[in-house]
Amino acid sequence: MKCNAGLRRTCSIGKPYTLIAILICFSFHFTFAQLNASQLEAKKLLSRLNLNSNGLEQVNLSQKNPEQATLNLLKYYQNHTSVKHPIDRKLKTDGLGKSASAGEMQAADKALKHIFVGQSAYPPYFCGDDIDWGTRPVPDNEWVWQLNRMSFWGSMARAYWHTGDEKYAKEWAYQLVDWTRKNPNDEQHKHAWRSIEAGIRGHSWTSHFQYFIDSPNFTPEVLTAFLNSCFDHADYLMTVYRSKSNWGLMEAEGLAFIAMTFPEFKDSEKWLTEAIRRLNNEIDLQVYPDGHQRELAMGYHLGCIEWFIRTYDLARMNGRTNAFPASYEQKVQKMCEVPMKLCHPDGTNQQFGDAWAGKPDQHQKKFQEWAERFNRQDFLYLATDGKEGKKPDSTAYALPYSGLYSMRSSWNKVAICLILKCGPDGGGHSQPDNGTFELSAGGRNLMPDAGSYIYSGDPENRAWFRQTKVHQTLTLNGENSKYAPKLVLWKPGKTNDILVVENQSYENLKHRRSIFFIDKKYFIVVDEAIGKATGEVDIHFQLAPGAGVAVSNYDNFSVHSNFSEGWNVLVQTFPQAGLELSEEEGQVSFLYTKKEPRPAFRYRIAKTQEDINVRFVTLVAPYDKQLPDIKFRIVDHPEIGSSTLKLEIQENGKKKQIGYSL
Repeated sequence: MKCNAGLRRTCSIGKPYTLIAILICFSFHFTFAQLNASQLEAKKLLSRLNLNSNGLEQVNLSQKNPEQATLNLLKYYQNHTSVKHPIDRKLKTDGLGKSASAGEMQAADKALKHIFVGQSAYPPYFCGDDIDWGTRPVPDNEWVWQLNRMSFWGSMARAYWHTGDEKYAKEWAYQLVDWTRKNPNDEQHKHAWRSIEAGIRGHSWTSHFQYFIDSPNFTPEVLTAFLNSCFDHADYLMTVYRSKSNWGLMEAEGLAFIAMTFPEFKDSEKWLTEAIRRLNNEIDLQVYPDGHQRELAMGYHLGCIEWFIRTYDLARMNGRTNAFPASYEQKVQKMCEVPMKLCHPDGTNQQFGDAWAGKPDQHQKKFQEWAERFNRQDFLYLATDGKEGKKPDSTAYALPYSGLYSMRSSWNKVAICLILKCGPDGGGHSQPDNGTFELSAGGRNLMPDAGSYIYSGDPENRAWFRQTKVHQTLTLNGENSKYAPKLVLWKPGKTNDILVVENQSYENLKHRRSIFFIDKKYFIVVDEAIGKATGEVDIHFQLAPGAGVAVSNYDNFSVHSNFSEGWNVLVQTFPQAGLELSEEEGQVSFLYTKKEPRPAFRYRIAKTQEDINVRFVTLVAPYDKQLPDIKFRIVDHPEIGSSTLKLEIQENGKKKQIGYSL
């Protein structure tokens, strides 16, 4: 009111003075509004804290002066040591020149200029001098979602310790306040407030806090914005719970890390109790007794190990493990066995569902950690390429609850290895591919799964990679199959391994697949289509890219890859009346948003009558240099779907028989 009155008095003096007066009053109002907002935010923060906590005495005494109170609160956090965190501030000096990789330094330097990484498959993007946290440079929503996970803040934090340069702390502080100011949790900012992003931030922000809290650029204003947002995150995470999903684990982890890192919040104990309750609940709901996470995609399985274990370790650092049952860590150990049992000999993943092969030996560091944590000699063997520890106790593993099976010739990196999937519906990250398999030999994945290519922004391609017919399994009329798995027989042995699984793929057609691993060298695959349904019954196969043009022999129904060096694979189906061999479209994706063509083909028999079933008998033989000389047939022609089956195999003139009786 006084300012307005002053303005009215200046009007008679003249326009220049009026303009000056207006600017002065506008500046006064703007500064006053800023100050008022800052005080309101500080008061809000103080109301959220238990000011009777040990160490907060000075904060409590000064709470009528919010500016002084938040300054005292900052001093408290810079000096207190009662809370332990994986990022140890005492090691900051030791981190000079050692904290950040070259890639992290590059990401941090780009982030200083507001050139940010969203989804890492896409190039970094300039989000404006005045940052637009809702930027969408590509149609794929993953970009803007992952932008709001701020992976680059972690790079800036490590760059700060690596160099000691305050520019990283100053810019992080600016971006933190900017994000909290521009992104309230409302309908307009849903891109920033999915529960998964909130959980990821809840975990990662506590690390950023440890990295930056000792910087002179970490001011009381930054502390106020940071802690108020942490409270908002935890308060929101209490209202969402994605049970039976990896989202639920990230939600719980974010909630737990805020609660344990900042016990000064009035609600911290309530948050922590709920977060640990969820983790204890989810480890039973999400992890099958055989150790695999229910979504049946290796990358998510490995992520879930981290999400289960990091909160447990933070609790252990702070003397809170009594909230977890003894079985909790035992179940995590069982999860750690899964990559040992199911990864290829070179350390790459099978790509079932939304999984990615990754790089060879990518899990060695984890196996080293798990070897020490659980005192496991088999993990140590994998971590050290067999130089230490003991090799795993078998070359064949069944995970019957998750429906995943592996057979390998040995534990060296060039071993022959087949991994088959016939499991339950794993949800959105799973694919209708029961019966499919991957095959590697000589350090090469000869028959990789197609992968998934993309999550959002390209629904047509997403759907293409999820078709049953682009996997190495059986289809009826090219339609997608259902999840209805059954383990019929698992019989590993010193010389031969036998696996028989079934899937009620269609309402009136069951697919039985029998795998015989002969002399730990090659495979006979028997596929039986059993039921009243009629139509075109196909079995599909796909080879690795880069093999040149696959060589097809339509006279003997064989196809083999054509790598000029290293191992190849021969696929040959036993001839019978009505059998057709033809090429199909083949694609494979090893990296997000990247795909490449590869050879693909199918064998077809028309099932024309309800009372006639269909059987395919197929040799799948990896080989080095020379095509193998293997002949095979079914003995005595048992009824399709019967409980007995016997094969006669002739290799290089020598005959043998193998079979089963169910």
